[in-house]
Amino acid sequence: MKVLIPTPLRDYTAHAARVEASGASLADLLADLERRYPGIRFRMVNEQDRLRPHMRVFVNGVAVRDLAARLGPDDEVAIVQALSGG
Repeated sequence: MKVLIPTPLRDYTAHAARVEASGASLADLLADLERRYPGIRFRMVNEQDRLRPHMRVFVNGVAVRDLAARLGPDDEVAIVQALSGG
């Protein structure tokens, strides 16, 4: 499936904005991304195996927070890193 990578994480993907990955669940997808791009998963998932608060994942335009969420081979996944400031 196609995965959109946010700019702050593109150092892991050789600056690719879109990459291919696979997985039956969001957790599987992130594991596949980690195999292909070592270090990227830690930037998205914390030590309690939950998405970090500043990370957002959209599957076919719908926000997903549960790593057990099921994915299909034709799904489009967008990873978004929230920004804050004042």
